[in-house]
Amino acid sequence: MSQRHTLIGTGLYDIERAAQLVGADLRSVRRWLKGYSRKTKRGITTSPPLWQLQYWDDERIGSDYLLGFKDLMELRVVTRFIEQGVPLQTVRATIDIAREVIGPYPLQSKRFLSDGRRIFMDAVEGSGQRGKLLDVRGRQFVFGSVIRPSLFDDVEFDALGHSVRWFPVPKKRLIVVDPARQFGQSVLLSSNVTTTTLHDSFVAEKGDREFVAGIWQVTEEEVMAAVRFEKRMQA
Repeated sequence: MSQRHTLIGTGLYDIERAAQLVGADLRSVRRWLKGYSRKTKRGITTSPPLWQLQYWDDERIGSDYLLGFKDLMELRVVTRFIEQGVPLQTVRATIDIAREVIGPYPLQSKRFLSDGRRIFMDAVEGSGQRGKLLDVRGRQFVFGSVIRPSLFDDVEFDALGHSVRWFPVPKKRLIVVDPARQFGQSVLLSSNVTTTTLHDSFVAEKGDREFVAGIWQVTEEEVMAAVRFEKRMQA
């Protein structure tokens, strides 16, 4: 049944921006989130989306494949798995099992830290990938190196263990992605100025960081952090 979701405090991202933020290939993200069909010897095989997007049933935007913050955090973990060479079949199995154990959007939950290794091992067993994903020396599944600690050190959780904000450049924590601020767009932690705004101002002012900092009442360090971040997004 179609409905209208509140967009306040839940984040809003188109697929292209979501792919940029998590560092994933746009074409792959489309396949993961929209599903795809391919020809095989047995005919056409259809693969459904990895999960149902947050706004799938919204009568205004459900057909636009827009992501919420929970979707973005799930996508972030999926991207890291794929980067580590985990087959998509195993990723899908991991999500399915985790959903049964943890609930909707399991990969963005803090509980996935404690339950995730067992879930991943079950998924590997079920998808027949055990030999490929087992570290011969340490006899440890790739889950440990993917998830701990790199994926969750830069995320803050609420009392229920749900992701509430993400620091995409964790070392200095000048930039934050927070669904409660600017619809979840990347902003300076110290203000609500988006990184895209600072980058565009920097370009328009021909690289005058001091002038841009004065316009937006931020530091020059923050201006350059935003510029570097956006350049990385657009690379």
